[in-house]
Amino acid sequence: MASQLSSVAVSMGICLVSVLAIAFLVITLYILGVVVSFAVFCTREFAQRAQDRPPLIGTVLRQLKNFDKLFDEQVSYALLHPTSRLVYPGHSEIFTSDPAVIEHFLKTNFSKYSKGDFNTRVMRDLFGNGIFATDGENWRHQRKLASHEFSTKVLRDFSSDVFRINAAKLAEKISYAAANRITINMQDLLMRTTMDSMFKVGLGFELNTLSGSDESSIRFSKAFDEASSLVYYRYVDMFWQVKRQLNIGSEAKLKKNIQIIDDFVMQLIHQKREQMKNRHDQKAREDILSRFILASEEDPVTMNDRYLRDIVLSFLIAGKDTTANTLSWFIYMLCKNPIVQDKIAYEIKESVELAQEDNIETFTARLKQGAIDKMQYLHATLTETLRLYPAVPVDGKMADEDDLLPNGYRVIKGDGMNYMIYAMGRMKYLWGEDAEEFRPERWLVDGIFQQESPYKFISFNAGPRICLGKEFAYRQMKIMAATLIHFFRFKLEDESKSPVYKTMFTLHMDQGLHLFVYPRNISA
Repeated sequence: MASQLSSVAVSMGICLVSVLAIAFLVITLYILGVVVSFAVFCTREFAQRAQDRPPLIGTVLRQLKNFDKLFDEQVSYALLHPTSRLVYPGHSEIFTSDPAVIEHFLKTNFSKYSKGDFNTRVMRDLFGNGIFATDGENWRHQRKLASHEFSTKVLRDFSSDVFRINAAKLAEKISYAAANRITINMQDLLMRTTMDSMFKVGLGFELNTLSGSDESSIRFSKAFDEASSLVYYRYVDMFWQVKRQLNIGSEAKLKKNIQIIDDFVMQLIHQKREQMKNRHDQKAREDILSRFILASEEDPVTMNDRYLRDIVLSFLIAGKDTTANTLSWFIYMLCKNPIVQDKIAYEIKESVELAQEDNIETFTARLKQGAIDKMQYLHATLTETLRLYPAVPVDGKMADEDDLLPNGYRVIKGDGMNYMIYAMGRMKYLWGEDAEEFRPERWLVDGIFQQESPYKFISFNAGPRICLGKEFAYRQMKIMAATLIHFFRFKLEDESKSPVYKTMFTLHMDQGLHLFVYPRNISA
């Protein structure tokens, strides 16, 4: 009996070794295949160097090597050529800082370009069929619904009330830090505040991430940030698909984070459906998710819970991360430019009718649309921040067919088309000799804010896919900024250190923004 068991164990061991050997061989052959095909493609591209194609400046390996400073790496591309090209496995990625080229593929020839298979494969696990990662009917459907919602007075008034309430909560928390001489991580506080705002406006739920009492939402937020970074790394990782299949390394981490995200969001969707069954008042339907759920009743097959999950995540990255990141860079630039900080404080006093006994709550209550519309210098300063530190530092599409760009370069079906938003803000050939200087006045004529071409200043995208929430974002940022600057002065904890970004879909400060804060009537 013992000998039989021993023989079975040996046989099982041999089978296991055989399976592992086969798996190892398959993986090795896959990796060799990727490397060989990439080498052949590179050799062909560099040997041809066609004159009618954008100049070749390297391969994806150049981006892999400089991944931690990728957006500054792209500055070097834009300085070398307004439009250039890198070789990726199986296709080329074109990078441009030319407004005419950007207008061509985002507007004039919009129908010839889409997110493309390459981008959707990279983003699908996190963003699914959300508006940022999809095309065609899904995109048109979500765009139409979102366009309607963002234009309603109900949402505009509801969101403004939420922004004012949460700006007051943030100011109270900072006031405590100022009174007790405690340094703050401004980016972390802004992330928590915008998350609370977006969950209220977007899903109708009261979170308490700013107070730190809602552990599940904080866990979700951390998982979302890490997942965003890990997904973005796929753009330079030639082997992410095999890692995903084997559930190892960065892909194993990503899978765990996406599970946390899915569990949290799906639970909220189920709660919202139950809430809507039991409540019939208008207040229960002010938030965006409620309105999408109402729309889903007409098409429950397409707009199932998974589809709603994708919409929720797209809305959150658009409204939470972008706003908090922009305000973080804005506060940083005010610390580096105290005269600008004082000018904004003066404009706020001139724009808001102040009460004799002013406090945080009464002040934020008076930040109505008329008051914030008067804050032209604040608007210019936020826009100047976005010029140098855009919320989305680079974005792109892919060519669905051959095309010819306005600069004469030929595009081949399957080429990626990337517009380098971060790099564009630093180009003297676009903004003049002072391009790298922080100068809000460049946006003002006789004290009135003046728009630039959306293809030159492209922080909110342009063409048919222009950001629907642009005014929504400015309103939230101006309410938050006006509240903070009216009551406080900010100073960097360490003047010798400059913040660095974390390479991901949005321009997130790595390690946060650590500040001293003082009541505005007390000298720093």
